[in-house]
Amino acid sequence: MYQALYRKWRPKTFDDVVGQQHVTDTLKRQVLLDRLSHAYLFTGTRGTGKTTCAKLLARAVNCENPVGGNPCGKCPACVGIENGSILDVLEIDAASNNSVDNVRALREDAVYTPASVRKRVYIIDEVHMLSNSAFNALLKILEEPPEHLMFILATTELHKVPATILSRCQRYSFKRVSQEDIAARLAMIAKAEGMELSDEACEMLSRMADGALRDALSLLDQCSGDVIDKERVINAIGVADTQEICRIFEAVKARNGGAAMDILNELYMNGRDVSAVLDRLAELYRDLLMTRLAPKGGTSLLKGGFTASELETLAQGASVPSLMAGLDVLEEAISGLRGSANRRIAAELCLLRLCDYAPADPVHTYAPAEVVYVPAPASAPVEKAPAPAEKAPDPCEPVPEPEPKPVYAEPVPAAEVATTTTHAGGSLDWKTVLRAVKSGMDDYIYNILADESQIEAEVENGVIRVMWRNPFAMSMVDESDVKLAIAEAAKKLSGENWRVSVEEYREGEKKTQSKLDRLMSRFDIKYDDEGE
Repeated sequence: MYQALYRKWRPKTFDDVVGQQHVTDTLKRQVLLDRLSHAYLFTGTRGTGKTTCAKLLARAVNCENPVGGNPCGKCPACVGIENGSILDVLEIDAASNNSVDNVRALREDAVYTPASVRKRVYIIDEVHMLSNSAFNALLKILEEPPEHLMFILATTELHKVPATILSRCQRYSFKRVSQEDIAARLAMIAKAEGMELSDEACEMLSRMADGALRDALSLLDQCSGDVIDKERVINAIGVADTQEICRIFEAVKARNGGAAMDILNELYMNGRDVSAVLDRLAELYRDLLMTRLAPKGGTSLLKGGFTASELETLAQGASVPSLMAGLDVLEEAISGLRGSANRRIAAELCLLRLCDYAPADPVHTYAPAEVVYVPAPASAPVEKAPAPAEKAPDPCEPVPEPEPKPVYAEPVPAAEVATTTTHAGGSLDWKTVLRAVKSGMDDYIYNILADESQIEAEVENGVIRVMWRNPFAMSMVDESDVKLAIAEAAKKLSGENWRVSVEEYREGEKKTQSKLDRLMSRFDIKYDDEGE
């Protein structure tokens, strides 16, 4: 009968455990010195060796001839525990035995001395699944167990284990296995199994395992064959190649939603899982973000398997805010795929939304088009409508104030605003400040500032109030370098110092303030910034 690779190649000694030397060395030393604890707690992510080390420890403490702290594997105790014939070592699944009645039955059996070995060992896997009542029932025997009793608890969610249990156990944290260690183990097992595993396929499998050696062996088992290359891994597991992911990113970067969906459709028809495609695209966004934020961090921070040349090419023109926004869109889409009625449509909508947050946007702008008033030529006669007959003024009615006539000036080109326009002693407007600050600001942030649906601004009394309508706009604009750029542009235009304030937009407060300003200007009342 065929046996899965992760079961067939389960370590037989502590020395065979990969990537957990800090745990295995301590356990071997305790076995050698016979300084064993009555309760152990193994924590860590899946597939890192918690249950394996628990079984090895159960064999080592009962082994008749331990070798350097390792079980010999030949004595009756080691053989009997390995094949399950010795009932004094029990492995319990807490997910299906989580009631208080199960723990009470365990306590009743635990008081009896072992029949054929030195210690009775209970291995409780996924111990965080126990109910509160079960934990309380386990507490007393865990605190003062008989001399012949040992508990080994294993969990992937340490935060769910009560503090009263934690304080009574020796806790060991299992790390994620490094990609190098996983790749070396896969190469050794593939050679022993008669498989020809290429370096690219081995690197891809070790990266996809995400630190879990058991997952890596399961993936190798899924791709098993005489020759395992990169193409076979892609076809067997249904993941997208790095070149295809780079093509999607380039289409998104160019705001070409049609091309991005064509590539996604091609991958979908070839059997690729859309969630795997979005996962790989999220890894690319993350690696690009790490490349921009920590360029000296090296490859230790990268996890997507993209080459340095690919990242360097794709990172050109990619701003940090746009990458963060795109990564948020991807994470939201990936988490929503499970409950989506049509996963393909959800993935397509995600790509279209990514096009709105394209990293490079030199042309597109969200600012509304400005209305330019062109004065009529001097030679064109303007016909005047006949004036209505004047009516004698009523002495009881107040005389209305004459309305000021609008003055339309020819617009100044944006290129000249930042260099020639000055407002010394006068007032500024928000659009003039925006045109002046555009050349030295990131295009993505400039588009947010110019988008009236997200930002509204007031320029008066030496203060530029930038009022945001949604928290996302606030997170992009409320930065010291952005406010400094706005203040410097306003000072260059007017010759005066300006203070930039970023605050939440409130419709009611704005109307009240504008009415107050009109009332105080009518009576020629002035007040300072503190309202005095």
